Formats: sequence, C-alpha cells, structure tokens
Amino acid sequence: MLGIGLAAAGDWTGLLWGFLGALCAGLIPAGYIEWERGRGTWGDRHVVDRTKRAPIFFVILGSIGTGSLVMVLGDAPVGILAAMLGLWVMTIGLLAVNTVWKISVDSSVASAVVALLAAVQHEPLWLFLYALTAAVCWSRVALSYHTVSQTVAGAALGAATSVAFLFV
Repeated sequence: MLGIGLAAAGDWTGLLWGFLGALCAGLIPAGYIEWERGRGTWGDRHVVDRTKRAPIFFVILGSIGTGSLVMVLGDAPVGILAAMLGLWVMTIGLLAVNTVWKISVDSSVASAVVALLAAVQHEPLWLFLYALTAAVCWSRVALSYHTVSQTVAGAALGAATSVAFLFV
C-alpha cells in the first residue's frame, strides 16, 4: 500500500496515505485475528475453518470503510481511494464465496497487490511479480490449507477486483 500511495500522490505525502491503507487493510485485521486467537476463538492465525471467518471479513470491511472515509475527508489522491475500493469489493467477494466454499484469502490478497502495483505504476513489468502470487498459491496447497482450485479462485478474485484502479 505504501507504493500504491506514493505512486498515486506522486510525492512523499502518498506514503502517509499508503500507511493508512496498510493499517486499515492489513494491520488492524491482523491485530484482530491475533486478539481472537489469544482469546482461544481460533486455533491459529489461518482460521482454517471457513465457518469462523465471517467476523474477520466484517472487521476488514469496517476498517477499510473507515480508512476510506478518512481518506475522502483528508482529500487523499483518487488512486489510493480506488485501491481501497478494490480491496473492499474483494472482501465482499471473499465473504460471499466463503459462506459456501473455502476460498484462499492469502492468494486473493497476493494477486490484488500485484495487480494494483502494475496499475498504479502503469507498468506491466510488475506483472512478473505474479510469480510470487503463484508461490503463495503453491504454499497454501503444500501446507494443505487449500486446494488448487481454492487458490486459483482466490487469485482470480484478487486480480478482478483490482481492475477498478484501471478506471481512475
């Protein structure tokens, strides 16, 4: 998110917007997961039981929504707002799919980050980072957390919802 904010603003102030995006889209949700794990709600940070994931998605939606509101009120660059919107829409998709099928959130996020970096930089060379997305997908399967189809679906959802940035 720091790189997306920097590119969207075109100067150092983008780092602050990017940090806010990272805080709302990543750090706050990760903190919530760790807090619940510490309380014994979940066995590990991966929350492998999809039926227990809904509260996480609602925290993410609230956090990204709040961060986006702060960005609107603070006159943030449109690019970082579009990135946040893409992540918000991705989270809605993850929540919807997760109610009936276990989709890989890690693969979705990895894919979205690569797509957003390529879009914000207007540089297709960033798409070579999809090799890292493939590594994330492979690791989720190798660790027996997901099937190949669950990781491919997650990666596809992440890329598709990042398309919003291209229209900014």
